[in-house]
Amino acid sequence: MRVFLTGATGFIGSHVIPELLAAGHQVLGLARSDEGARRLAAAGVEPHRGDLDAPATLAAGAVAADAVIHCAFDHDFANFVENTRKDERNIAAIGAALEGSDRPFLITSGVGIGTPLRGGPSTEDVLNPGHPNPRIATELAAAALIARRLDVRTIRLPQVHDTTRAGLITPLIAEARRAGAIAYVGAGESRWAAAHVSDVARLYVLALERGEPGARYHASAEEGVSARAIAEAIGRAGGLPVRSIAADEIKRYFGWMASFAALEMTASSAWTRARLGWAPTGPDLLTDLAAMDHA
Repeated sequence: MRVFLTGATGFIGSHVIPELLAAGHQVLGLARSDEGARRLAAAGVEPHRGDLDAPATLAAGAVAADAVIHCAFDHDFANFVENTRKDERNIAAIGAALEGSDRPFLITSGVGIGTPLRGGPSTEDVLNPGHPNPRIATELAAAALIARRLDVRTIRLPQVHDTTRAGLITPLIAEARRAGAIAYVGAGESRWAAAHVSDVARLYVLALERGEPGARYHASAEEGVSARAIAEAIGRAGGLPVRSIAADEIKRYFGWMASFAALEMTASSAWTRARLGWAPTGPDLLTDLAAMDHA
């Protein structure tokens, strides 16, 4: 297939590219700059110039492809709500370009959106339209397209990591350096799901080739890693003191990330593994945190 990939120059998208090429697909990759276009061409990808702030450019890429994988998202958390609305607009624009066809459209969301109201790990069958996380806009936009009989499939991401980046843990490390210590709240029992970026990249291709219209897939290799274990791994590797803090100290140590500090973000991927044959093999989160260059 000829696959239009947004976020092609980003952390996850750049790992999806070699998986797509190895599977025999052609890739049309979104590039927002001349430098990005050069990098894509060097990787064997046809560049498509466009921008997340110009939905029509994304629609044009979709028109020229047999399938779309939408990895791009503006991760400026200072404008998180507006960026989720931007994602909603872009999904709608791509969907309009695919209207009346059976071309697959893979979107990207977060595992937290599948958290059951009763608590417990997020599961693929759960979608709570009233979820307080603004990222719910992404999945509601997808649901609107599914209702119009488009082939939309959702990849929900946990903390995606290698030895250079680790999802929300990367800015957490920056906040720890600002505060002078890496902290966890209380006993540090809250847990975050995680997966190595190579395993996540393979899941996108499996969902493209074997996935089902309307399905949601969880890219969680580890159901949950405790906040205390994460903090201790960062402390050892980065030479930072590690401490337990009370709820009234969260803002001091976590800064803008305070709302995530004690958040439970566990996720099961049992259904995903059974349906797609996904078998993660990459390093676990704590191994990568230990190997990071924290300097």
